Amino acid sequence: MLLHAKDSLRKMFSDQEIVIAMGSNVGDRVSTFDRALQMMKSSVTDQPRFLNSAIRGTTRLGPHELLKKLKEIEKDIGRTGGIRYGPRPIDLDILLYGSNLIDSETLIVPHERIQERPFVLAPLVDLLGTSTDDVVETSWHSLSKCSGGFFELWNKLGGESIIGTEGIKRVLPVGNRLLDWHERTLVMGILNVTPDTFSDGGKFQEVEAAISQAKLLISEGADIIDIGAQSTRPFAKRLSPKEELERLIPILDEITKIPEMEGKLLSVDTFYAEVAAEAVKRGVHIINDVSGGKLDPRILKVAAESGVPYVILHMRGDPSTMQSEKNLQYGDVCKEVASELYAQVRG
Repeated sequence: MLLHAKDSLRKMFSDQEIVIAMGSNVGDRVSTFDRALQMMKSSVTDQPRFLNSAIRGTTRLGPHELLKKLKEIEKDIGRTGGIRYGPRPIDLDILLYGSNLIDSETLIVPHERIQERPFVLAPLVDLLGTSTDDVVETSWHSLSKCSGGFFELWNKLGGESIIGTEGIKRVLPVGNRLLDWHERTLVMGILNVTPDTFSDGGKFQEVEAAISQAKLLISEGADIIDIGAQSTRPFAKRLSPKEELERLIPILDEITKIPEMEGKLLSVDTFYAEVAAEAVKRGVHIINDVSGGKLDPRILKVAAESGVPYVILHMRGDPSTMQSEKNLQYGDVCKEVASELYAQVRG
């Protein structure tokens, strides 16, 4: 999950009265003063919004080796120093390194300002899901001088109540766009090109009928067209990737040409890696997987390498077993579904 953070420095400090001495004895001194004043007004806070995120992974590099590598990446991307907290193309900070406490001239871990930065904590708690016994959380407890874990620190800063306010928003990168979750609700139009879907099976298998339906959905307000070429209703017969692509490709090739799709998004409803990869090549912006990678784990790699959003749905079993008594047993439905979905995200 990404955060679009504006005026990040202002959130760290309240307004303070300051006094700055100015001096000049070279050139047009008054003009120099005027220029300095104008630059002060625009410095640091008058800058593009920051896009913030967080990742977790593993490394065999030592902490200082890792820092060196990250600085090399920053330099390669185009960061050349500049004003602290000022504009930069990329900023890579080590927040945690295992359960190690590091305090050197060049590196302090855990990062010393995690607890006061909502734009760092927000993506961090997204990574942790609802787990307070995550290894990242327990490492923080053992190393930090702050009382409370990440969730407590996040809630002290306002937690979810500040998302969508104070310049911090959740966004989703799709192509070269950022979809703002707080701007408005997006409408998805479902286009089933199957003969056996329980709701509208057989209606839109032909290319002409499918394109006509897509145009209708867009005219009625759809922002996203989700195309499914394989039914996942209970007890549906499973197609092979080849059979699914034979249904999907002719419609995909035509729908991407119609002017009504300008500014709209295409989603493919599939659980096959092969189908997802081909759909993305043909212009699809989103992969929508009813199985969350359970039916074809290779789809996770396709999603990662293609750089498109990957929507994970909850499923127990598969279409042939999802209605079995075992798969219908829930205590707390919301909690169990959330927990099982997060386990899929974590892999």
